[in-house]
Amino acid sequence: MKKFIISFIIFVALFSCKSQLPQLVRIEGSQTTIDETIASDKTVENIIKPYREKVEKEMTTVISYSPINLNRTDGDLESSLGNLMADLSYERANPVFNLRTGKNIDFAMFNYGGIRAGISKGDITNENAFNLMPFENSLVVAELTSEKIKELTDYLIAENKAHPLSKQFNLMVTEKGYDLKINNAPLDNSKTYFVLTSDYLQNGGDNMNFFKNPINLYKLDYKVRNAIIDYFKETDTIKVNLDGRFRHKNTLKN
Repeated sequence: MKKFIISFIIFVALFSCKSQLPQLVRIEGSQTTIDETIASDKTVENIIKPYREKVEKEMTTVISYSPINLNRTDGDLESSLGNLMADLSYERANPVFNLRTGKNIDFAMFNYGGIRAGISKGDITNENAFNLMPFENSLVVAELTSEKIKELTDYLIAENKAHPLSKQFNLMVTEKGYDLKINNAPLDNSKTYFVLTSDYLQNGGDNMNFFKNPINLYKLDYKVRNAIIDYFKETDTIKVNLDGRFRHKNTLKN
């Protein structure tokens, strides 16, 4: 009987000590406005100051010059900034691609929405390049069939926007369809084409699904922004114009 009583007491003690799962009763919060009324920490400021000054100096460094305003809205189906972006990307990427493969890129294509800022007439700084391309997108080359190029062309016509296209690509929209030339030659159904773009678009960004599942994909390990900066640093004065690389038939070239 004594053993039973002891066992009963132990059982009751264990049962009464059983932990209860915590339950959420209420949620409370507050909002703190981050503005000039909050005093800065001088210690932290002193640590950050030299790094901030270095970044500011680097960002404001002049690396080129533009005699005109460059933007993405100064043309119908092409723009000064779009032409510049596509052409400079081609110029910077093709030597890399050729060195690795022994082949040449056929043309470059990017998206209208990828141009995030214009460049005003005057000095061009590193900050301009970062504002133009704030994303960490890298250059890639997709080998596409002629059928994929037709899909690309249909996309351009349906979008009716000034997507950046390099000068090797010439597309005229007509009443009955379109006239396309790549490197001054009509589309060849028997060959494949090497198209320079960004990794974001190659993965189907901006609904450019024709870039998906290419015959081959070549990663250049070269960021679009770095290509822009490198080009600006090597080009004293930027020269670009609207040359009719993508246009309607009744639109005259400049």
